Amino acid sequence: MRNTLFFFIVLFSSTLLVSAKISKAEKKALLEFYESTNGAEWVRTWDLEAPVSNWYGVKVENDHVTEINLFRNNLKGVLPSSIGQLVHLKVLNLAFNGLTGELPESIAQLTSLEVLKIEMNRFKGALPSSFGELSNLTELTAFNNFFSGSIPESMGQLIKLKTLNLSSNNLKGTIPVALGKLSELESLGLFENTLEGSIPQEFGKLVQLKELILANNQLGGEIPAEFSQLASLEILQIQNNKFNSLKNLETMNTRQFLVFDYDKGDLKLNFKELDFKKTRVAETMYDDDEQMPKKNNE
Repeated sequence: MRNTLFFFIVLFSSTLLVSAKISKAEKKALLEFYESTNGAEWVRTWDLEAPVSNWYGVKVENDHVTEINLFRNNLKGVLPSSIGQLVHLKVLNLAFNGLTGELPESIAQLTSLEVLKIEMNRFKGALPSSFGELSNLTELTAFNNFFSGSIPESMGQLIKLKTLNLSSNNLKGTIPVALGKLSELESLGLFENTLEGSIPQEFGKLVQLKELILANNQLGGEIPAEFSQLASLEILQIQNNKFNSLKNLETMNTRQFLVFDYDKGDLKLNFKELDFKKTRVAETMYDDDEQMPKKNNE
């Protein structure tokens, strides 16, 4: 009797999942997304006659689309503004594709979004100033695109962020002081842009930070003395900039580093705690599968 009851419960639950339907607005947004990104040519395409919950990379929960994961799936074209209709999205992973054009301002409507991965595409234009409205974001990776303009000050509102990587774009201007408010941040990558000015001293408040990659920019001034407060830091790359002085690096506990790379021309520096034989240089190259920096021996 118990086995029979269990069978009917499982059958009923399965039927509910199969029959789950999303709203017309959400399905319309998905169809426009499919058409705008050349869905017929994707590596794994959607069967538009099948239930949305069966479409590759799409997750449906409680009759709403909560995840789109189309990593390395040959998407080409632009993101339609109707993407903003998918207001229940928690994960949007479009990394390693051939998407072009600008990010639509409507992306700011995705206020439930926790993960946004758009790296290794061909996006261009400015990062939307409305990014700050994505208050639930914990991960934002947009490296290796063609974004230009400055880093929006509004990013300082993303207080749940743990990972922010805007490396290898065409970003310019100064680093917003507001990024110092991201107290949960563990990884910050701004490598290979044309950022200038000083590193904000407010970065000393980022006590959870484990990885800070600022190499290959036009940054100047002094290294903030507040860097000595970054006790969790394991990877620090600041080489190929225009700093006036690296003297404040001496105040850091360099035994904490796995990777420590800076311009070593200042012979007056005295790192008493650092054994360079134990450090490694992290090249800002990304493994296609793990999407993490490769770390090779110096």
